Amino acid sequence: MLTTKSGFMKEFGKNKVLFLMLAPTVLYFIVFAYLPMAGLIVAFKSYNYSQGIFFSPWSGFDNFGYFFNSGVAFQVTRNTIVFNLIFIVTSVIASVAIAVFLSEMKNKYFKKVSQSFLIFPYFISWVVVAAFVYNVFSYDYGVFNEILRSLGLEPINIYSKTSYWYVLLPALHIWKNVGYSSAIYFASIAGINTEYYEAARVDGANTFQRIWNITLPFLKPTVIVLVLLSVGQILRGNMDMFYQLIGNNGMLFSGTDVIDTYVFRSLTGGADLGLTSAATFYQSVMCFVIIYVTNFIVKKADKDYALF
Repeated sequence: MLTTKSGFMKEFGKNKVLFLMLAPTVLYFIVFAYLPMAGLIVAFKSYNYSQGIFFSPWSGFDNFGYFFNSGVAFQVTRNTIVFNLIFIVTSVIASVAIAVFLSEMKNKYFKKVSQSFLIFPYFISWVVVAAFVYNVFSYDYGVFNEILRSLGLEPINIYSKTSYWYVLLPALHIWKNVGYSSAIYFASIAGINTEYYEAARVDGANTFQRIWNITLPFLKPTVIVLVLLSVGQILRGNMDMFYQLIGNNGMLFSGTDVIDTYVFRSLTGGADLGLTSAATFYQSVMCFVIIYVTNFIVKKADKDYALF
């Protein structure tokens, strides 16, 4: 014990600046990640405001039972997983394609301008995007429906049918995030030794052959790591995106309501805090299970690509 303590103090004395730089991050996670974990007990209590979190009566697994028996659990879980799977697949394909395309550009000025335009939507708030989408697709005065009317066609009310959102939401997700994601893959491509490409050119390989046999294999570890990280969040819907675009439109809940929006509406609607806490507890546990199982499968296939 004394050896460990003296070893730490010696290390701290040698790297004071590094430890001081690390301190704000450690403090942030302690305050905002670890201390709030005590509130998980709300999921197992019949919460009331007069007695507070720690003195409210225990309810066991009643909150979980109500959550699953209501039928909402399956609906929001299915929607969250389906949309996130679509987001992961489309984002990886689009990001890799754009990164490869940019890496093959010869004009450096055009390359930089293209990267700037692609990453710009990442910094636009979903509130702004929602306003833009509504003004384009509004049934009464949206630009899209006005064009349809001018062509003698029937207008389309996308805010009444969930099927349209299985296309619109992934498209908006790609538009907003592909610039940021492609920058990561582009950085990986930039780290590939150019001698491989020069040797391939000498052997007569064309552009597509160099991409298929050099670029994509070197991108494989980066793709796997990012996909694993995304899979770990597969039960966490993009709250800003879904709530701003869908809002409280009950006609779309069956196909677009995710766990995060369900919990938010339950809290703002004055529902039992125990029920909403049970939903978030279930969400966190399932995220842990999914990332652990996925990492286990990847580790069995190739342990070099596993996260842990």
